[in-house]
Amino acid sequence: MRIRMLALASTALITALALTGCGQNDNPGMSEMDQGSSHSSPSPSEADADFNAADEMFVTMMIPHHQQAIEMADLILGKDGIDERVVALAQQIKDAQGPEIETMQGWLQEWGLPSPDTSAGGMHGMDHGGGMMSEEDMTAMATATGVEATRLFLQGMIEHHNGAITMAEAELDGGQNPNSLKLAQQVIDGQRAEVVTMQEMLNSL
Repeated sequence: MRIRMLALASTALITALALTGCGQNDNPGMSEMDQGSSHSSPSPSEADADFNAADEMFVTMMIPHHQQAIEMADLILGKDGIDERVVALAQQIKDAQGPEIETMQGWLQEWGLPSPDTSAGGMHGMDHGGGMMSEEDMTAMATATGVEATRLFLQGMIEHHNGAITMAEAELDGGQNPNSLKLAQQVIDGQRAEVVTMQEMLNSL
């Protein structure tokens, strides 16, 4: 183990020396990362690709989380006799989260990371964390009708949203990618408001 660490350290030192040799200028004491060096400032695309483990976790978990929210919305949109307010909310959730999935998939591609499995089996891998619905929950919602379907949807989506808010708060605490942080704040602001709305709807049933 010690030999391996020494070898890695030597490789890093050689690489650093090579980069220094290539980037020498009239100010040899200036770091290549110095913001005052015009050629060392990252381009916008490079800045967007700057991410850490928290960003990766947030995006790879939020994609299947959003996907299930859309499936829940589709279930309620496909039923008759649903409160018009709930139908409008389900469509709002679908319209908002669909484009966000595409955006996050684009980030993973830029970061050189694979997109998560959003199939039913892949979402099972989340162990129902983050407010994810179980297969039994989804089946119950699919077979329910009228007020019962509405109640199951609202109860499930409130829990689902609260899970997303918790995930987004963790991203704000530990993430570094500016786009990912911005989306996390949007999730918190938007879904908190929707939770309040859904709770009012649930209380009125």
